[in-house]
Amino acid sequence: MKQLLTMLVALLTAVALQAQTADRLVTQNDEEEGKKVVAYVTSWTTIMPDPMVMTHINYAFGGVGDDHRSVYADNLGRLQQIVKLKEKNPRLKVLLSVGGWGRGGFSPMAADADCRRAFAQACRTFCEQQGLDGIDIDWEFPGDNSSGETSPRSEKQNYTLLMRDLREALGEDLLLTMASSSDPSRYDFRSCMQYLDFVNVMTYDMAGPPNHHSALYRGGTVGNGYLVADESISRHLQAGIPAKQLVMGLAFYGNSGRGEQISLQEIKWKLGSGDYVDHWDDVAKVPYLTTKDGSFAYGYDNQQSLTIKCQYILDRGLAGGMYWEYGNDDRLGTERKTVYNCLLAPDDAKLSIEEAALKQKPTAGRHLFDLSGRLVANPLPRRVYISGGGKAVKGI
Repeated sequence: MKQLLTMLVALLTAVALQAQTADRLVTQNDEEEGKKVVAYVTSWTTIMPDPMVMTHINYAFGGVGDDHRSVYADNLGRLQQIVKLKEKNPRLKVLLSVGGWGRGGFSPMAADADCRRAFAQACRTFCEQQGLDGIDIDWEFPGDNSSGETSPRSEKQNYTLLMRDLREALGEDLLLTMASSSDPSRYDFRSCMQYLDFVNVMTYDMAGPPNHHSALYRGGTVGNGYLVADESISRHLQAGIPAKQLVMGLAFYGNSGRGEQISLQEIKWKLGSGDYVDHWDDVAKVPYLTTKDGSFAYGYDNQQSLTIKCQYILDRGLAGGMYWEYGNDDRLGTERKTVYNCLLAPDDAKLSIEEAALKQKPTAGRHLFDLSGRLVANPLPRRVYISGGGKAVKGI
């Protein structure tokens, strides 16, 4: 009798979760056709983000408590400042991103049913206390020991169970998202997606020198690593993530492949020094720097490559774009404005970017140009063009 009762409770729980998933997908479809722009904002920077240029902020980072049953946030005072940004933009969602590279505690917590449930409930309580809109899980990576945490190969199942317990604790009023490796094989997405609102794919740091770390396509003048963004997105779709729940990662930094990340502003300073040469890879659709003797120095993204990637997001019907991280933009806000203009802004509400990524003729403001600088007489719907000295706009 007891076994029958247990089976009945499990069945009712599964039915309830399926109903909740259906309700969540209906809500997503109703809200859709605005794209998502997810900005990672870090605890160790002091810049306050403009809350009007994104839809979601993932505050980096929180962690699993030493007791494997609790959650905490780094620099709680800064998190509280970030939450206050919702007063300026009531539509903004702020989530605590739990994890990050080298952050342990996930594996023992996820392997123990009592700890999982306690951790999930602690996440719920933390969100309520801090006025958060949900939890983003950035476990790098289940079944992979590269970040320093011992993690068995069987971790996929525990990861799925963690998603289930988090969804049960968070309910339908709080968001549950995750940061996925560029390689989706670490997760069982066909089981996980019923619990998740959307997935942020880290389509960067996919290689080191002399390869570009965030190439969109394979080939070109810069070598490629084990994956490029197009391949990563295609694999995630094949793994069972609906396009409307898939958010593509965008890099707001340059990567030397030696564990060093530099901001777009620092890249501009390096170019200004005369010691580096800027290049464009027209196959991979990304820029990169070399030293004057031609040695690869940094792969990075700029206004042009981000515009192309945003067009890719539109073309493939993805949920939107995510970037790491807000503080790595230049002083003009070139990268965040580009992503906002391409994915969120109505055509009459674009943000100006004082420095153009492409050099235009003085008459450029009266015309539309494609990304190669050619005049476009008949713009296509939902395409991204250059106008007004470099501002990204969509075709009518």
